Amino acid sequence: MNESEEAAAIRSCKAGDKEAFRTLAEQYERMLFGIAYLMTRDRDLAADAVQETFLKMWKHISSLRAGNGLKAWLARILVNEVKQQGRKKRVPTVPIEQASGVPDSSDGIEIQMERGELREAVRKALCMLPHQQAEAVVLRYFGGFTVAEIAFAMGCREGTVKSRLSRALGRLEGILRDEVMAVWEEVEK
Repeated sequence: MNESEEAAAIRSCKAGDKEAFRTLAEQYERMLFGIAYLMTRDRDLAADAVQETFLKMWKHISSLRAGNGLKAWLARILVNEVKQQGRKKRVPTVPIEQASGVPDSSDGIEIQMERGELREAVRKALCMLPHQQAEAVVLRYFGGFTVAEIAFAMGCREGTVKSRLSRALGRLEGILRDEVMAVWEEVEK
């Protein structure tokens, strides 16, 4: 969907067009879920956050100003939802695929294990970052947001976002380097 089509869909949505809303939701659902999952590390919480984001989008679409992008506006709502969920207590669950140890794709077992180990190393490293730095990294590198969009979504200045990204990347590099060195030392034994 290009910018003019999105603008038309937003106008229709503001007029109460549910089909336009569905189109916009489908456009951003996957991206928002990915960001929410990386922030919460829980599929159910991520799905709940995305659903709440879309509910708030429908209720408050009329407040979206013409200059603000929908993507950044939705990200701001999502970030606030995830923060709100973090204040609530939940019983942790494990997806059935993890509990049973059954792979969920047709790739070879070795490739799946390598991908899983890499994903887990990145998740652990993200967890070691201060929350705001991890949030900025997730939005920038996993959500594809610009610095300006991240600043809007996080409610801070662009310089603050740049600083958080710089510090986060430095920390991630150190954390992941230490992880790789620890694995290498185990292999050498």
